Amino acid sequence: MKQTEATDTPTLDVSVDVDALQDSVANGYVEAVLGDLDSFSDPPMGSATNGHVVDISATNGHTLVVVDGISAVGNGHGVHSNGLTQPAAEHVRLTIEDDPGTTKLHGINGEDFQSIDMANYAAIVQKTRDAFYTGRTLDYEFRVKQLKNLLRLFEENETDLISALEADLRKSKMESCIMELEICKNEIRHTLLSLKDWMKPVKPEKTFVNMLDEVAIYKDPYGVVLVMGAWNYPVQLTISPVIGAIAAGNCVIIKPSEIATASAKLMADLVPKYLDQECFQVVLGGIPETTELLKQKFDYIFYTGSTTVGKIVRAAANEHLTPVTLELGGKSPVYLDNTVNMSVAVKRIIWGKVVNAGQTCIAPDYLLCTRETQEKFVAKAKEVLQEFYGSNPKTSPDMCRIVSDRQFQRLQEYLKCGKIAVGGEVDASERYIAPTILVDVKPTEKVMQDEIFGPILPIVNVENAYEAIKFINSREKPLAFYVFTSDKKVKDLLLKQTSSGGVAVNDTLMHFTAEGLPFGGVGCSGMGAYHGKFTFDTFTHNKGTLIKDYNIVGESLSAARYPPYSEKGLTFLRTLMKKRRGVSLAFLQYGAIFGLGMLAMWGINALQKSQENQ
Repeated sequence: MKQTEATDTPTLDVSVDVDALQDSVANGYVEAVLGDLDSFSDPPMGSATNGHVVDISATNGHTLVVVDGISAVGNGHGVHSNGLTQPAAEHVRLTIEDDPGTTKLHGINGEDFQSIDMANYAAIVQKTRDAFYTGRTLDYEFRVKQLKNLLRLFEENETDLISALEADLRKSKMESCIMELEICKNEIRHTLLSLKDWMKPVKPEKTFVNMLDEVAIYKDPYGVVLVMGAWNYPVQLTISPVIGAIAAGNCVIIKPSEIATASAKLMADLVPKYLDQECFQVVLGGIPETTELLKQKFDYIFYTGSTTVGKIVRAAANEHLTPVTLELGGKSPVYLDNTVNMSVAVKRIIWGKVVNAGQTCIAPDYLLCTRETQEKFVAKAKEVLQEFYGSNPKTSPDMCRIVSDRQFQRLQEYLKCGKIAVGGEVDASERYIAPTILVDVKPTEKVMQDEIFGPILPIVNVENAYEAIKFINSREKPLAFYVFTSDKKVKDLLLKQTSSGGVAVNDTLMHFTAEGLPFGGVGCSGMGAYHGKFTFDTFTHNKGTLIKDYNIVGESLSAARYPPYSEKGLTFLRTLMKKRRGVSLAFLQYGAIFGLGMLAMWGINALQKSQENQ
């Protein structure tokens, strides 16, 4: 962190990419650039998505919007430029200097500003790498201490975490706890209970070739890893991977999503108070900061988010041959037939669709069923929604909101597809979209092309499971597939003939909570998996190790490998190396011990009889 000296017009140097900021506008991170891109004389005033626009002026023909990155009313507006949030003067002048990529912020009331220079990302990564090279993260006790501290973070700051989630997504306390905080806490507890066993070297089965050697797989951390979280579950999807990275002995740079502003800021405030500040750092920022961060060399990158950005992350990782886990998304289908308990099935489908306002990577994206089943589903869904949220879901404290205006506008367009059978109400001022069911939807319509990520459920009619399989397999592989049937043959058919990241039968989302199951995508829905031990394994390099000694027997057995070569030596080595099916070497070892024991007993008995005869 760098702070300027207090002067009449304090100056803050921050890296700014004008094109990137305009991309941010296009992508909805800033609602609009007020004014044109020509120089102007009177600074504009107005409002934008993230808060208040403060006075700005520009030179060199560029106009930039500076928006409040903190929820502020009245005086004390924060300055938010490309992800950097700073306390502002009453008025701020933003000037583009001639030096490309450099922007100076001048306050007019003598107040200082702070910034993170993007050029310092290399220094941040190096500092973290230096901490890793001290070796302290390798110790079991260090890892346990950090995990316990992380658990304390959740236990001691639950109220603040819930408030941040409410500010970002209007999440209820129930959804914040069961879908975010408790998942993280239980992941930590599970890791603490199992870590000692996970860290132990694995002793694989040996063959005749190495029967006298020590063979082991050591669990090495990768080093410095980057974890990039998502905005829809901003705490859980950011911290869950970090738990496994800590357990595996890595140092971690944590990059929360800039879209969930309150949660990101809170994590940046809390993490340094509980975790080792040299080994674990939080970096905030938007698109330009993330782009710069990805130029650095990491030993592993874990990204959760969209497929589009996932491709960008992988391309950046390829520059350094950095391994990645990509937790992406896709259109997760539901197959429903008439053999189910319809009341229970509809509750589970509607809950999975509407929880967090549908902003869940494994939310049911569309429903495949016959027209007859559709009629039963729609009728029951109306009853379920009334039971869940009352006659007006908008007034329910349990109904979340859409995260941004951009996402709201995108979802509104989907309401033009098919025919609205349930819901359809919207309120732009609150970014509210009612739980909605669409019927008569064509597979070619936009709502069936994009991942929905909202409380809208289109229904596509199929005649049977075979048509459903054909439909699913004609599209990219989904992150999840939900099968609702009581027919075992249909269930087995759907499981066998489709490919997806995960499957839940007769429920939605709940496979995510099973700590013994890997969670991850396949194809465009992602690569790699995590949860429980799978997270530890993700951030662990399995180092195969063979240790020999200098005993004469072992050297004699392998002497035939040395020149000068001979046919006799080749025949011997072929016999020694030949893979055999049947009794394993481990069994032979136990058999030898048993045989020696029996031989010893026979010898003792013979000695006793000899003494008795005397």
